Amino acid sequence: MGLNHFKATAKLLRDFAFTEDRADSFIQKEAVGVAGLITPWNFPTNQVATKLASAFAAGSTVVLKPATKTPFASIILTEVLEKAGVPKGVFNLVNGTGSTIGDAISSHPDIDFVSFTGSGNVGTKIMENAAQDIKNVALELGDKSPIIVLDDTDVETAARTAIANIAANTGQVCTAGTRIFIPQSMHDQFAKMVKKLLPEYPVGDPKDPNTFMGPQVSEKQWKTVQDYIQTGIDSGADLMVGGTGKPDQLTTGHYSKITMFTNLKHHDTIAQEEIFGPVMTVFTYDNLDEAIELANTTIYGLAGYVVGKDPDTLTKVAKSIRAGRITINDGEMDFGAPFGGFKQSGIGREWGDYGIEEFLETKTILGMPKGSAK
Repeated sequence: MGLNHFKATAKLLRDFAFTEDRADSFIQKEAVGVAGLITPWNFPTNQVATKLASAFAAGSTVVLKPATKTPFASIILTEVLEKAGVPKGVFNLVNGTGSTIGDAISSHPDIDFVSFTGSGNVGTKIMENAAQDIKNVALELGDKSPIIVLDDTDVETAARTAIANIAANTGQVCTAGTRIFIPQSMHDQFAKMVKKLLPEYPVGDPKDPNTFMGPQVSEKQWKTVQDYIQTGIDSGADLMVGGTGKPDQLTTGHYSKITMFTNLKHHDTIAQEEIFGPVMTVFTYDNLDEAIELANTTIYGLAGYVVGKDPDTLTKVAKSIRAGRITINDGEMDFGAPFGGFKQSGIGREWGDYGIEEFLETKTILGMPKGSAK
């Protein structure tokens, strides 16, 4: 994924318009200046690469602080950039904690722009720091992505979509489909199908080619996931699969069970807060308008999913979800398309030409002398 971001951005850069001639003005887009990049641990190459590719394309120099849990991907990338001949000073790597290095980057007067991916609480702190000198920020934060299943959907397809989505990267994905909305009539069939299919998504050693889902990133994250699962049980929701503890065959390692709750309230903690683990909540609906309304009942809006067959209905639902990226059925990844969120899922966009724009300032020149060098 990291390499794909560099390739996609390089391709777009060949035809990117940094200037624009208008009838009475000349528009020039120039690098924002020094960009501070603060990246998360869940995709330590992808998140670094998309920010770096956009910054380099715009002409910005950067200071990168990767997550403390996953520093080595950025260290290796630093070696790659040095071998590639990136001039000294263009790229700078500083490892350390968010409270020290991240705080320094977001509040330093010589940093012109901060691009951050991570939690909402840290995003708020970065905005507070940046506000002291009116620094631009781009934030990609949390989510509670909905999957709306239409009534013409094959139940097995719906169940596979739900399982694969929540189990990918052990649920440690900001765009994980954690809230499933299915027609009331499909509830029992859906629950049975999930139970039937789970053995096809084995949890275990990521080095084992048969493994679909590996462990949480750390003991702390494992405990967080376990606490959320217990919270769901305590709330009175029906635990259909999974639960607390490790899978039976795994006695060591930070492994969680793929877990599914049904018959819960929309305001329940596990239905509203980002868990960052393989925990899904299932809700039923009687009509699509209700499903859309419930899907949008969250402070987040990063991603959403629609599964079904009727083209018009799929399109209607996709356009109605208040989120930055909607995937219909098995829609392919597009590294040139903008990525970012509505509401408390963030500010700004990454990927492709929209990502480059984040690292640019727009200048208008009036009265440009005719024939002058532009």
